[in-house]
Amino acid sequence: GSIESCEFYDTFQAAGEATNLPSGIYDLEELKVWGRKQGWCPYYLTRQAINHANILVFNYQYMLDPKVAKMVSKELEAESIIVFDEAHNIDSVCIEALSVTINERALEQATRSLGRLSSEVSRVKATDNQRLQAEYSNLVSGLIEQGLLEQNANDAALAGNVLAPDILNESVPGNIRRAEHFIAFMKKLVEHLKARLRTVAGPNGGVQSETPLAFLHRMMNGTSLEAKPLKFAYSRLNSLLRTLQVSNLDDFNSLSDVADFATLLATYSEGVPKFAIILEPNGTTIPGVTDPVIQLACLDASLAIAPIFKRFGSVVITSGTLSPIDLYPKLLQFEPRVSESLNMTTFRPCIRPLVITRGSDQMAISTKFDDRGDMGVVRNYGAMLVELCACIPDGVVAFFTSYSYMESIISEWDAMGILRQLTKHKLVFIETKDVVETTLALDNYRRACDSGRGAVFLSVARGKVSEGINFDRHYGRAVIMFGIPFQYTLSHVLRARLEYLQTHFQIREQDFLNFDALRQASQCVGRVIRSKTDYGLMILADSRYNRADKRNKLPKWILQFLHEGYLNLSTDTAILHVRQFLRIMGQPIEQEALQTVLLPLEEIERLAGAAPASSENPNMLTESNTALS
Repeated sequence: GSIESCEFYDTFQAAGEATNLPSGIYDLEELKVWGRKQGWCPYYLTRQAINHANILVFNYQYMLDPKVAKMVSKELEAESIIVFDEAHNIDSVCIEALSVTINERALEQATRSLGRLSSEVSRVKATDNQRLQAEYSNLVSGLIEQGLLEQNANDAALAGNVLAPDILNESVPGNIRRAEHFIAFMKKLVEHLKARLRTVAGPNGGVQSETPLAFLHRMMNGTSLEAKPLKFAYSRLNSLLRTLQVSNLDDFNSLSDVADFATLLATYSEGVPKFAIILEPNGTTIPGVTDPVIQLACLDASLAIAPIFKRFGSVVITSGTLSPIDLYPKLLQFEPRVSESLNMTTFRPCIRPLVITRGSDQMAISTKFDDRGDMGVVRNYGAMLVELCACIPDGVVAFFTSYSYMESIISEWDAMGILRQLTKHKLVFIETKDVVETTLALDNYRRACDSGRGAVFLSVARGKVSEGINFDRHYGRAVIMFGIPFQYTLSHVLRARLEYLQTHFQIREQDFLNFDALRQASQCVGRVIRSKTDYGLMILADSRYNRADKRNKLPKWILQFLHEGYLNLSTDTAILHVRQFLRIMGQPIEQEALQTVLLPLEEIERLAGAAPASSENPNMLTESNTALS
């Protein structure tokens, strides 16, 4: 039958050179409205408009994930200035961009997808063999269809989902050029991965960790597959899906993951292992459910960002929580021309960090594994939350170290009657792993704050709320951080990465874990201040925050307000500081004082005119609170 086409795409293609956007600022909704009005596909219109835009704002993945970057960022000029804002987790984003996780369900889906492809190839051969022949001709002369052989040296690294430039200058191996041969090749690969998962999940199984080279040798011995075709699996699959004009690409996500796994595995199998392959019999946290997984874990964050540093002259990495700032050049393997940590410019002491180390009964409080189950600690944390909510107006946000810890402590508080006391002062809302539930809870939390009833939102560090949600003004008069949010140190992927950092970058395990935990804590408490006129309390509730080696890893703009008198407090003393701070902040804002910390338009224009010309490759690290009025 005939292939269903999109009228918006067809109209866009027919318009040709005339498809230009008027000057202006466009978000996704405005692009859709303009596209509908003109009858043009907004997606392809945007991809074309990228080449003419002065400023582009998009997700990190559009630059760092090579699979996406080859479609979006390959046209950007080398003179472009790249700014990674909110880049405190940039190393994690780099690692995720080059890591793949596959479970049994994904492999079953991949098998079904290969069956569909096989049927589609047979159908096309019978009705339109010329199309497959055309693809075959293209592949023989290299991956011309994707433009890989036409890239210049600077573009090569972003052109495929493989970063090694030597691969880009080869043509697809003969044994996977024909569609039916490639499908048979992928079936063998999927069956091998299924067999490995069965072994891990079996009675003699268990966690296994291998280097890419060892995994590849085992695969080649067991399946007679060769390494070279594996390098092209991802590009070859994309080419085939385009040739067959597959409309619902989401159905092929699992197969794409397998092809991505194969390509990364074969590409990075030589030399120092920068990846680890970890097979676990159970990759789920649901009790009683087994879900064996294969994880191809990237261990070196610099792999994904290296092409950016190589290709672009100016790269700025900035965030309010890049602390300690000197660790980022090590993790990302670059030498910054400028590395600066800035104070916050304020006209009044608008944040009050307090380190609470003891409850009202003088018992030390901490979420250390040995102490977290202690009923005295649980009771003191609960009593502290009740007392704080009794004297702080409007919204209070509390962060816990993990979902499991939050669930257990809320259960204990309920049994102790603490939740009942809490609801006398504020309504209680809780973050869950369900996005829809959490969004609804946030909406109702804001309504409770707006109505004057007040609310407390219980959430988790590293969760959805800790990253993207702002609690400005009355929505967040205080943030409480219960404990220090360390990563789960028994994770096999984390253990492999820590070992890699120690061996190759000389970053000690404890230094990285402290750095990672404190940047997450800073990110959580930073939710409270969002503008020059805003104010809020930052409560760090754990005796370990009193130690200089932990405390000094907080950002400079928090440390400038963390005076000696705000350390090592009991709950009672902290409440006195809270009341005093709220009394001061309750006074009317002095407009003259506010103007002293804002730049007038004339001054901005003067600074813009006096800006020096950028030197070649001035990679820059800055840490500052990006609150604007």
